[in-house]
Amino acid sequence: MNKVRSTLLIFIILFSSVSIVNTAYAHSLFNSAEEFYGGYRVQVATTPEFPQIDEPSQLLVRVTDADFEEVDSFTMGIRVFYNDQQVNAIPPTTIKAGHWDIDYIWKNQGNHIVLIDLYDMDGTKGTLTYTFNMGTQSPFGVIFIAAITIGALIFAGIIGYIYLPGFFKKSKS
Repeated sequence: MNKVRSTLLIFIILFSSVSIVNTAYAHSLFNSAEEFYGGYRVQVATTPEFPQIDEPSQLLVRVTDADFEEVDSFTMGIRVFYNDQQVNAIPPTTIKAGHWDIDYIWKNQGNHIVLIDLYDMDGTKGTLTYTFNMGTQSPFGVIFIAAITIGALIFAGIIGYIYLPGFFKKSKS
């Protein structure tokens, strides 16, 4: 029974370590959101997932209709607010595809409100405004991720230290 339990534990550890090697995106990005309003769905995200202050990043915007098909052509503007003050604006631009990748440099640390304005969309009157919260990464975010990784590695080391010597002793007998 002990050998089966040890073998099962080793199998679980090896199986879970496979995810460290392969790339998998099972969660939505930290700075991603979508809003459905006026018959259109707007999705936003940032790359990198945690934008750094004064470093280049991208704001990714995708516009689809009610059937989740990308809109062929639309006019869009973006306004960025920080502490209830507008800090940046991208003037209305005609986009020929259903998505737009905008190079952007975040200047302030913390939460930003991003307003995306769609102009003269079919079946609507006036401007459709979508509101999103976007955040920039503080330097402590990297420390937090490193602490979680180190804790997981220490836990795996302790489990290995407890179970592996007994497993190898029994296999020699």
